[in-house]
Amino acid sequence: MNKKNEFSIGDFSEKTGIPIPTLHYYDELGILRPDKNPSSGHRIYKYQDIITLQKILSLKFLGYSLDETANLLTESSFNMDLNKSLLLHLQAFEKEKEQMEQSIKSIKRVMELVKEEEEIDSTILFSLIHNMRSEPIHEAWMQRQELTDVAKDLSMKSEEEKLTIDKIILQLSNEVKQLYGQPFEDPKVQAMVKAYVEASYSFVGEDSSEKLANIHLENLDIEELRIMAPSPFTEDEEKWLNQAMELYMKKEVL
Repeated sequence: MNKKNEFSIGDFSEKTGIPIPTLHYYDELGILRPDKNPSSGHRIYKYQDIITLQKILSLKFLGYSLDETANLLTESSFNMDLNKSLLLHLQAFEKEKEQMEQSIKSIKRVMELVKEEEEIDSTILFSLIHNMRSEPIHEAWMQRQELTDVAKDLSMKSEEEKLTIDKIILQLSNEVKQLYGQPFEDPKVQAMVKAYVEASYSFVGEDSSEKLANIHLENLDIEELRIMAPSPFTEDEEKWLNQAMELYMKKEVL
């Protein structure tokens, strides 16, 4: 297009880096409507359209939807009402940031587990990943059970400590599937249970373990617990493991 400061949609797309389909969409929404050639109907973009596009991208950068952008573009000035909406976007971005940071940490833990084990049962791995994803939910649940101190202690655990317990749970899960069906009193079964109980006790800590042990089971929503921390075991495997643990605990008491 030869006229000064006038651009075809292709030139405008090239200069701004915005794909042509996106420019079509902005035109349809009415937030960036260029002039039209009266004879061909082709879009004609001008310098002012660059300014408008910068406003659209600025608002998008701050988290506004295109519908919100359409309304804000007509404003000649802004007051404290803008801060109210910006606060909502800030809170949303902060939550997204927390989720991204949690995902990054979990990815690193999973990579380390796969690197060390080389091959992991998919059911066990998905169970571990779900538990990683649900760590904030677990903390919230503990707070509802008036275990705020326990939740705080667990939230302070380092990634190295969490990875260590991941490895122990992975090892236990593998051993459960290997030993399932063996007598509960079998030395290998009891050694497996002992290792798991001691590792859990060490990870949680003495004070927190005592507080968890004092929870009144009748007050717990068992279904909520199952959803929050699904087992990697079949129903029969889980029943067998619980019985093996009961035997171990009886021996410890005696």
